[in-house]
Amino acid sequence: MSKRVWRNFDFLLLGVTIVIASIGIALIYSATISTEGNIELLGRSFFRQIQFAVSGLLILLLVSAIDYHLLGSVHWLVYIVAIGILGLVAVVGQTGFGAQSWLSLRRGVQPSELSKVLMIVFLAKYLADHEEEMHKLQWVLFSAMLMIPPLFLIYRQPDLGTAIVLAAIWIGMVFAGGARFLHLGLLGIGAAAVAPIAWFSLKDYMRQRILVFLNPASDISGISYNARQALISVGSGGWFGKGFLHGTQSQLYFLRVRHTDYVFSVLGEELGFVGAIVLLLFFLILFWRILRAASLARDAFGRLIVCGVATMIFSQSFINIAVNVNLLPVTGLTLPLVSYGGSSLWVTLLGLGLVENVVMRRKKLEFGV
Repeated sequence: MSKRVWRNFDFLLLGVTIVIASIGIALIYSATISTEGNIELLGRSFFRQIQFAVSGLLILLLVSAIDYHLLGSVHWLVYIVAIGILGLVAVVGQTGFGAQSWLSLRRGVQPSELSKVLMIVFLAKYLADHEEEMHKLQWVLFSAMLMIPPLFLIYRQPDLGTAIVLAAIWIGMVFAGGARFLHLGLLGIGAAAVAPIAWFSLKDYMRQRILVFLNPASDISGISYNARQALISVGSGGWFGKGFLHGTQSQLYFLRVRHTDYVFSVLGEELGFVGAIVLLLFFLILFWRILRAASLARDAFGRLIVCGVATMIFSQSFINIAVNVNLLPVTGLTLPLVSYGGSSLWVTLLGLGLVENVVMRRKKLEFGV
């Protein structure tokens, strides 16, 4: 690959990515070192997250080096692979945290995470190929039908949170691809019409989470314990927090799953409102650079890839933070780049590698920052 292409590499995007991931590693250290001196948990979480981050950055660089147009030439194969790995999980997947969503390789991996990026690539090419026709309802409906198999396979694991993110990715990409507001509104009305059916298809614990969120007084089983402790953690941090490694809710283990789903609550308690705002500002810079890449994309395929990655990171970040501050029911989604987890971190860095790939092969006349 030409050195000239690497001159367009967005080092600011890479830098802010590393900063956010480093904040996550620090928070994971704080969240796990306090577990009654459990060094094994610290090693399993903190040091592994460092390994995940280093290997993920290598993935980012590798994906950046391979021209994204090659993926467009095999987009139907990408779609088949996405359905195939999700189908494999349905047959031989391992159960963890109440969901059959893992494949037991050398280390457990979640194909549902990888399927998000695979579907972004497929949808980007499909929508780009039909760019001139996306104002017609039938093409929007056909793209929605193509999303049903992966959505169904992820939902039945059950993994409602990831299914919601995948649906958000489709909405964001279809909108960016030229779909009309009217057609999206009609689909929204249709979704609302089948909501009662979807409600009764939910697992019991999913319905309980929603009902308790709407009416906290109805919680007699303690299902809202984590949500209440997360809100206490965030609220007790005040302006500047209790100090790094000094959060009582996290250090005394009142806050559960604090290095994954509720890592933002650890941040709020230990670094306060100011610390939370600083992290959000870094995310804002990240989104700015991603959207800049979309504006500089050479073609519709590249632009839609970037829009899909932006939607994936934004929707998952929004939902996770909203859950932490009790604005949404518990979903089990992690905070991208920050929460513990190899699959989530690798896939996010893979998506950012695609963004770098697009911006490196941007319009030839672009010389600005």
